[in-house]
Amino acid sequence: MVIGYDTRFASEHFAAAAAEVITSNNIKVHLCSKSAPTPVVSYSVLSTNSAGAIIITASHNPASWNGLKYKTQQGASAPSEIISQIEQNIHQLTTGKLKPSFQKLTLNEALEGGLLNYLDPSPEYFKQLFQLVDITELRQHKLKVIVDSMFGAGSGYFKEILEGGRIEVNEINGERNPSFPGINPEPITKNLGKLSKLVVEQKADIGLATDGDSDRIGIIDENGSFLNQHQVFALLSLYLLEIRGERGAIIKTVTSTEMVSKLGTIFHVPVYETAVGFKYIAPLMLQKDALIGGEESGGYGFCHHIPERDAILAGLYFLDFMIKTKKTPSELLAQLYKKVGPHYYDRIDSHISDDKRQTIIHKLSNIQPHTIAGIKVASIKATDGFLFQLIDKSWLLIRFSGTEPLVRIYAEAESPEKVSELLNEGKQLIEL
Repeated sequence: MVIGYDTRFASEHFAAAAAEVITSNNIKVHLCSKSAPTPVVSYSVLSTNSAGAIIITASHNPASWNGLKYKTQQGASAPSEIISQIEQNIHQLTTGKLKPSFQKLTLNEALEGGLLNYLDPSPEYFKQLFQLVDITELRQHKLKVIVDSMFGAGSGYFKEILEGGRIEVNEINGERNPSFPGINPEPITKNLGKLSKLVVEQKADIGLATDGDSDRIGIIDENGSFLNQHQVFALLSLYLLEIRGERGAIIKTVTSTEMVSKLGTIFHVPVYETAVGFKYIAPLMLQKDALIGGEESGGYGFCHHIPERDAILAGLYFLDFMIKTKKTPSELLAQLYKKVGPHYYDRIDSHISDDKRQTIIHKLSNIQPHTIAGIKVASIKATDGFLFQLIDKSWLLIRFSGTEPLVRIYAEAESPEKVSELLNEGKQLIEL
């Protein structure tokens, strides 16, 4: 197995502890010699021909959090059946029904016994990127890029990949600081004010932000405006379909934009919809040999690579889109809207108690509104939450976070005003 970790407090010590347990079970471990982005560790599963990976990270969550991600032999997020088995094992261990039967090794003992080696996963990952993107061509174009690594594991990656030519890469928040001072390491509008301001002040062509473990990306256009995750998903899909001429299925979640569905129709490729989470997207990407999979959180996975979110590759693809078309990010968005029409989106998050959650579930399970915001309801789906699809292709979704005590209300429509109407109706539906 590969074991990696991010830049959070004590992540390297948790990784070392995991390595001791795994090697004590007579399983060889490639332990990362430094912090590394989740997609880099995930790719190393393939490059080392390993059976899977453990990554110590809390991704985009606040500084006080840490966690563990498990990756499969394909370098993908584990599907539900694997996660359920791991949870069952944890329950048996913590309740005493299952007793550990190994003698724990120290790292030095594992090293001496040939069960452990230290791994720098970045060289093989860089080789993979050079296969997927013409980095040499990218370097020769005069672009100014500002990168916000958000104190996370992606620090230094864009600079190392892109420097050496005419392209200029300036990085902020690139040092390790486990407290993530002043921000949460999630690349969304409210956390990217500094990046937005610098893009305008320094007359940069684009701003790229990566989250705590660099599997989610945020993009700031040349005017300092945030391109939302739906716009980026659709733009990356358009790049693969139109600029690279590739074909394959698109995998989207119920919270993702209808723009990719329209692109699927235009380019005659199938679009499949899943519940929220790459644990649902990744298996379908493998099954359908998909071109791209994406979700509303800003994570996108690509064909010919790992079926997993990769913010670094997403950023390189976006830069390549710019140089191939000679367009700015805002011009690319305008080009997209010419094809699929304007789409606007917003989301409301609200903390709720368990009692309130059950009340909302009961109410939504027993109502079937004919109209929402004056528009006829075309269908109601309960794949993940409650999705109300309207006849004008706008939609309203109410679902619960899988990791936080939150109810989320999502809406997409042809105008900001209509989005606001839909969100207000969503609040009324659940009496917030």
